[in-house]
Amino acid sequence: MSGEIKRRSRKAGLPPGSLIHIGERLTEKTKISVLDYDENQLSEREIRTVDECRQFKDSLTVTWIHINGIHDTRTLEELGTIFGLHPLIMEDILNTDQRPKIEDFCEYIYIVLKAFYDHGADNSQITSEQISIVLGPKFVISFQEKETDIFKPVRERIRAGKGRLRTSGADYLAYTLIDTIVDNYFTILEQLGEKIEVIEESLVKNPSTQTLRAIQGLKRQMIFLRKSVWPLREAISSLERAGCQLINESTNLFLKDTYDHTIQVIETIETFRDTLSGILDIYLSSINIRMNEIMKVLTIIATIFMPLTFLVGVYGMNFKYMPELEWHWGYFLIWGVIIIIAVSMLVYFRKKRWY
Repeated sequence: MSGEIKRRSRKAGLPPGSLIHIGERLTEKTKISVLDYDENQLSEREIRTVDECRQFKDSLTVTWIHINGIHDTRTLEELGTIFGLHPLIMEDILNTDQRPKIEDFCEYIYIVLKAFYDHGADNSQITSEQISIVLGPKFVISFQEKETDIFKPVRERIRAGKGRLRTSGADYLAYTLIDTIVDNYFTILEQLGEKIEVIEESLVKNPSTQTLRAIQGLKRQMIFLRKSVWPLREAISSLERAGCQLINESTNLFLKDTYDHTIQVIETIETFRDTLSGILDIYLSSINIRMNEIMKVLTIIATIFMPLTFLVGVYGMNFKYMPELEWHWGYFLIWGVIIIIAVSMLVYFRKKRWY
């Protein structure tokens, strides 16, 4: 949390609409790719200058402009000027700490989502990136922090020319991008579910501090996912009910399906949170039980040695006139008494089921 506040402090005192990138600073050059298509033709290319995008603003075909890397503020400012995007929208695109939301500007719709990825050799760390989508009459502009293959299936569907993508408008393309991100949530949740099962098994066999760290890590990830997905439910619902002219009635039906998927994701996250809370309670209980068992054993040992220590202490006193000191068999007699007392106490504790 402190890191997020520190990054936001760069904008303190600046006027609204100031274009400052807030997020991970990348060294790679910003890439702009364009897919221009209709039912009969497809044009795909990577452009070198932003000015080449100007021809697609009033195109009769559907155009998907995808930007990989938003750290180049000058490039994004030029793109926003060409398509008439409000400075506050450009500011939100550059601020990668936005919550998921939908903003309708009549001429275009601005959409913010979070995409998640599971990294590491053991898939132990979930990272996220902000994806911004601008939906216009005949164009869709998507902004991605770094280059990943999350939209690869969408490109392949467009190239294949099968399904509704090539025969539908820009609104259906925007829906497809949103739906792809939401579907990826299920993949992440499946991986988290497998991790929770592994933790449950280790908790039963041998709970350790490593188990506790794993539980705490998953709880933090669940809080992170919940924070990112809950606002998306409201955003998709408002997009579905908005009645905007940019979205056809037929696409609204698909948005309802995405809304249902979002509800399922939220319910799964809540279930996992409750499960992890229960696992944490079980872990603490098992640790307390183990501690009680240890204390029981130590108490039994201490109780057995109390009378033995008493006997040894009595006969360890250095008085000259003490009975039994001159006995020939005194040493062996004391050992016999000690053994009888210890065995008798062990039998008594076993009879009482104290161990």
